[in-house]
Amino acid sequence: MHAHHTSAPARQRPVIEVDVVMRREPVSGPMARWQPWRWVLADVMLHAAPEEAALLDPDEAHEPQAVEPIDAAQAPAGSSHWLHPRFRVELFRDDAEGYFLNLNSPQPCFWVMWRLDESRLLDGEPVAVPLITTLSYHDAGRWLDAQERVDQVPAPAEVVDWMRAFVDATYVPEPKRRKRPESFRPLTDRFGQPVRISTEKR
Repeated sequence: MHAHHTSAPARQRPVIEVDVVMRREPVSGPMARWQPWRWVLADVMLHAAPEEAALLDPDEAHEPQAVEPIDAAQAPAGSSHWLHPRFRVELFRDDAEGYFLNLNSPQPCFWVMWRLDESRLLDGEPVAVPLITTLSYHDAGRWLDAQERVDQVPAPAEVVDWMRAFVDATYVPEPKRRKRPESFRPLTDRFGQPVRISTEKR
């Protein structure tokens, strides 16, 4: 077995780690008879900046924990918050366009794909478990097309700046379709009427 090269991390994809907070809130109105609770994405918080995240063990197990909301006034009465720590968010060169589209939306954001886990219950109801977090517009679109649950929250400025630096370094816009050469243009006279060119000898 070879010893690992110390220079290997330099070639790693850019990565940060984030904590995802899901909120369970009571459903109000007639719907409550069928569904007393609903889950929503409450927040995505930066856990480890790029320099730090590159050094962390991505496979370390991390259990969700109940937490107090950062802004209790914003949370509906009776709701509870669950923090799911340490999701890795990597930037891939071949998805630079997905980040570019996110950056150029009115509000650059994180998207989180999550599912209800029937094997984990809270008051007899399945618990929402986030599975993947991304900054790619294309990832989010694919998940939505596959009928997955996808929620979004605004990305903090430092994450937007990090994503912008990556896009600036990697994104090459698709070349515009080549214009047809002038020789294929239909000939017109100076009033814009089509001109027929007769090749027959008069």
